[in-house]
Amino acid sequence: MLFLIPVVFAGFYTTYFSHISDFNESFTAVTGGGVTIFHHIHAALATFWILLLVIQPLLIRYKRFKIHKTIGKITYFIFPLLIISLIILILNILKSGHPIRAYGTFSNTIMLFLFYSLAVYNKKNTPIHMRYMIGTSFSFLGPPIGRFGVFILGMQPKIINNAVYILVYLILTGLILCDRKHGKNFKPFILILIVWVIRQIVFNII
Repeated sequence: MLFLIPVVFAGFYTTYFSHISDFNESFTAVTGGGVTIFHHIHAALATFWILLLVIQPLLIRYKRFKIHKTIGKITYFIFPLLIISLIILILNILKSGHPIRAYGTFSNTIMLFLFYSLAVYNKKNTPIHMRYMIGTSFSFLGPPIGRFGVFILGMQPKIINNAVYILVYLILTGLILCDRKHGKNFKPFILILIVWVIRQIVFNII
């Protein structure tokens, strides 16, 4: 989870952090111009979620269960706002004349909604709840790594996107093997893996 923090900063430096004081209403997720109020709000919501993924496990580790539950309830308010911001982002990309580029954000939104819903549904089953919350974290890997690969390394979008899939598969495989070794329920990770495979197949078809 801590790995997400430097990845997000590095990935969004070119398209967001370096323009953080440059307000330009013509900004789009495709052209990478200035930054609008909407992008600050979206960034704040996404940042909150990433910090939540770091803080919540630590609260459990140090037996701060009451604080953990309180923050968990706050997500009932924050999560819909995050989803709304993603929907607006998708619409902005569609209007930019590059509809195919909306697939990444669209699929991330679907997966984020799916795994968070499963996490909430299993909130009384801590091991299952935890694994589905880990599942939500993978939705935050693609955007920054994709931008870093394209804008910093000059890689082709399709190549860097498929590299992200491979990274996710490696992490999930490691988690599955770790759970299997310790006799824990790794079925949530299997489901997450299947969803990512389906996503990659659709990505390469379109």
